[in-house]
Amino acid sequence: MHVHISGFVQGVGFRYFAMRKAIALNLTGWVRNCVTGEVEVFAEGERNVLEKFLANLKDGPGNARVLDTKTKWEEASKKYDSFEIR
Repeated sequence: MHVHISGFVQGVGFRYFAMRKAIALNLTGWVRNCVTGEVEVFAEGERNVLEKFLANLKDGPGNARVLDTKTKWEEASKKYDSFEIR
């Protein structure tokens, strides 16, 4: 799953929030801030678990305000063995 999250999502702990949720759900991949002000997430795992993670991302941490998410479902690369902040 590849997601771009826009809104008030930088400077509010969004990457750490995403990492904690992903690790709790046993997902692999990464999260990073983009120069556009968005947060980008790439996560791999079971589809139903990824959908739960996506719901978490749409809510975001308490100080964030998610305005939009753009999600692409892709084939898993299976090259990640953990979830990290980039």
